[in-house]
Amino acid sequence: MGRPRTMLVALTVVAFTLAACGSSATPAATGAAPSPGTAFPVTVTGTNGSVAIDQRPTRIVSLSPSATEDLFAIGAGDQVIAVDDQSNYPPAAPMTKLSGFEPNVEAIAGYQPDLVVYATETGGLGASLKKLGIPALQLDAAATLDDVYAQIETLGTATGHAGDATKLAGTMRSTVQGIVANADTSAGLTFYYELDDTYYSVTSNTFIGQLFTQLGLTNIADQARRASSGYPQLSGEYIIASNPDLIFLADTKCCHQSATTVAARAGWQNIAAVRNGNVVALDDDVASRWGPRVVDLLRQIADAAAAAGGAAAA
Repeated sequence: MGRPRTMLVALTVVAFTLAACGSSATPAATGAAPSPGTAFPVTVTGTNGSVAIDQRPTRIVSLSPSATEDLFAIGAGDQVIAVDDQSNYPPAAPMTKLSGFEPNVEAIAGYQPDLVVYATETGGLGASLKKLGIPALQLDAAATLDDVYAQIETLGTATGHAGDATKLAGTMRSTVQGIVANADTSAGLTFYYELDDTYYSVTSNTFIGQLFTQLGLTNIADQARRASSGYPQLSGEYIIASNPDLIFLADTKCCHQSATTVAARAGWQNIAAVRNGNVVALDDDVASRWGPRVVDLLRQIADAAAAAGGAAAA
């Protein structure tokens, strides 16, 4: 990941505070032709307001890992010439040393982009790009799934793939509805979601927390101190006392956490999730982004809840 985990957690919290039928983790093929009916110039709306794009962009720089996944998933991958140092998916994404958190405008401009997509306004990035005459589209962290769909469709319009984007958003929406409709909420399961090994978590008011709420799961972090921040740091004692039925680890890559390391923590072997084998390892990247793979995350949560609920009923 290239950064201390504490910094990454802080940046993730900031990003989310500012605010995929089959496997959604499979991006659309690059080299796709523009969607039928796509015409330029177009004007799209981002967090930074209206952005005019005169011609179909062919030199896109993405400084947002979520936007990078969106662009490749709608078939605009061949138009992307550079992505930031955190955009590690899909593998075909042209990763560089560019940073979305500490942007270097000169380095970005060096790629001669005709569109820059970014998530967080830092250091006057938008204004600096505007001065250089470079169209820049800011798409803040999604607050809801509807925001996810809207951002995909915005990028579709901006890149000449409106039809592809609408299709992807529709598929994601129907898949999410199916997962939620098939979820068994009768077990009344509780869970703990771990951002890092210092026990930072998320509440139901966050984007990630809302996914669990849709599946009828109860978040132990909602009643913790500083829960109003959305990202409280829990104590080991609080987690043990809460005795969650499920533990979800979003720190398997950064902090090398697993069911084994969790079980080795003092007192944790008595937590229901540990005792019953319901410690779920997540992909850190998927769990921290709001692109097409959010559907895969929701499905993994639902499958884990179903397994835990079925075992409890047996």
